[in-house]
Order: sequence, then structure tokens, then C-alpha cells
Amino acid sequence: MNASRTAPPISATQTTVFGVIVAISFCHMLNDMMQSLLPAIYPGLKDELHLSFTQIGLVTLAYQITASILQPLVGLYADRRPTPLALPGGTLFSLAGLMVLSAAHSYGLLLVGASLMGMGSSVFHPESSRVARMAAGARHGLAQSMFQVGGNAGQALGPLAAALVVVRWGQSSLAFFALLALLSCAVLWNVAQWYRHHGLARLDGMAGGRRGSVALPQGAVLRGIAILLALIFSKYVYLASLTSYFTFYLIHRFGVTVEVAQLHLFAFLTAVALGTIAGGPLGDRFGRKHVIWFSILGALPFTLMLPHVGLFWTGPLTMVIGLILASAFPAIVVFAQELVPGKIGMISGLFFGFSFGMGGLGAAVLGTVADRYGIVTVYDICAFLPAIGLLAVFLPNLRKTHQ
Repeated sequence: MNASRTAPPISATQTTVFGVIVAISFCHMLNDMMQSLLPAIYPGLKDELHLSFTQIGLVTLAYQITASILQPLVGLYADRRPTPLALPGGTLFSLAGLMVLSAAHSYGLLLVGASLMGMGSSVFHPESSRVARMAAGARHGLAQSMFQVGGNAGQALGPLAAALVVVRWGQSSLAFFALLALLSCAVLWNVAQWYRHHGLARLDGMAGGRRGSVALPQGAVLRGIAILLALIFSKYVYLASLTSYFTFYLIHRFGVTVEVAQLHLFAFLTAVALGTIAGGPLGDRFGRKHVIWFSILGALPFTLMLPHVGLFWTGPLTMVIGLILASAFPAIVVFAQELVPGKIGMISGLFFGFSFGMGGLGAAVLGTVADRYGIVTVYDICAFLPAIGLLAVFLPNLRKTHQ
């Protein structure tokens, strides 16, 4: 047996390797910043290419579907045959996508560029989530939050970068941001070396300690996964209404400029990042089920108020909604990983992929609603989505067995 794969003592797997988690979080920030440039440039693309809201929704769908379909497959393959070099290699898809988007002056090329961006995410998310789990030690929620907050920070920086750079210098300036993919590739190369020489051995050590993991009947596990996916549906369709159409809503209803609308979107996505930071550690301390309850259902009063307030209150309300909703995802992912121990990559890929797919499908459907009934109607309908959080009452209780 290769010495690098010799399983360390179980106690060694309980230490948290913060350097690796920070590196993965940093690359998640770069990855999602590049990805979020696509919706951030929608207003300009709509005018230049004369796109309808339905066509914009289909661009988001092309991006999200390529990511969502491939992610569970990538995660399942990684569980069976770990491939550390997939991490730096996957960033090349994002680089290619940005280069295509920078020169896309037809709707077909726009769809190709969006699809390449989705393929980059499909490789990055399940494998990097596995690395976060490897480096977590006993602090799974904290590691997942740190990993995910990098992505949230990147999503928040994307609209800000678009407002400061793309709006000023145009679509071709996306090629400049493709350089970030090269930086991410360099960092992930070093992470891949840790993954190969230390991370795989830590997985072996965790497998040896799996006798203390959750023991539930298969029916309860499947019910729990189905409920968690329903909660992801409610969360990400609502978030799609804001990430894809919030700027249009602000411009249409309140007459603000594109730059002001992008800054409002930046504030919302910053609140999403803060909520993600809080969700994982709170789940470690108070229980993931409690955090899931609060983070999904707790947003309902605020989403119901949003369509009926003026510009002054719209900003604070969307920030509160983002803060509360975002705290759910780290808790949901770790809860699902504990329901199905030993399938970290598959579960991570399933939940990241499903969230991407629901976001894309939601954007496409909501775009059609906006075309037919008006952009304000989108938020009247989506206001009720957090009520799906009531399903959390049927989640199984995770109790560890001691054998």
C-alpha cells in the first residue's frame, strides 16, 4: 500500500486544516465571481442583442443545467476514483467560457459561453466540497460555511466588478477576468497536491470511524433527502428571482440607474455571504435541523413584505432575506452528508447540482412570467416560496449510534 494512503489514527482526522479550507474558499470566490459576471451583464446584453426576458432566462438555464446535470456524476466518480488534478483542470472550462462571452455577439455564442461556464462549476463544486470535508476534522459545518462563503463573496463581487469595469469598458472586458481562472488554477494545483498526499488518507481515517455515524432506515434517509431537495427548490428559485431580475425590478419600479441597481444587488449578495458564514457554525452548535427551520421559514414574513414597500425599505428587506435564506445551505449539505455517510462527493454534487438546476429552471420560468405579466408579478408570486420550509417538520432526527 502506498504510504500516502495509509489511514491515520481517527484522532488525526479530527483536526481542522484551515490553510486548505481558506485556499478552497478563495478559489470558490474566484470561481463564483467569474460565474456571476454572466447575470451581472444581462442588462447590457438585453439591449445589445435585443433579448426578451425569456431568452435571458434560457441563458441562465443553459449555464445552470450544464452544471446541475454533471455535478452529481462528477461527485459519484470522485467517490469511486478520486482525481485531485480535476480541481485545477476544471478552471480551464471557466476560462474558455469567459473568453467566448467576451466576444459573443450572437445569441448562439452566448449560450455556448454560458454552457462552458457551467461545465467549470460542475467540476469545481463537488470536488472542492470533498476537500472541505477532508480538511474539516470535527467541524463540518464550519468548514462547509467557510467554503461556501467564498462562493457567496464571489457572487457579490461579480455585480460590483460589472458595475465598475464591464459597464464602463463593455463586454470585451470579460476577457480580463479570465485571468482569474489562471490564478485559481495555480492555487488549486497546490490544493491538489495536499489532496493526493494527505486528504485521501484522512478520508480513509474517517471511513474507519464511520461506525459512530448515523444509522437510519433507508426509507427515512430517502425521505430526508427528498425534503432537503424541496427546501433547496424553495431557496434557489427565490434567489434566482433576485440574482437574475432584481436589477430589472429596481429599474422598472423605481427608475434607478443600472449602476445603482447593481450596487443594490451587491448589497443583497453581501448579506447572502454573511448568512452563509453564520449557518454552518450555528448548525455545529445548535443542531442543523434548527438552523434549517429558521433559515427557510424565517424569511417568509420579509418576502411577503418586499413587493409592497418603497425603494428605501427594499434594500434592507432584501438584505435580511438574503441573510436568513443563505444560512440554510451549509446546514442542508452537512445534514445530507450525515444522512448518507461515505458518499461525500455524490451528495455534494447532487445538492450543488440541484441548486444550480433549480436556479436555472426558476430563472427561465420567471423570465416567462415577467414577459407575460410584468416584472413586479415575479416577486408577488415568489413571496410565498419560503412557506415550503414547513416540510422541515418531517426531517428525521440524526442520532449517533455507539458501537
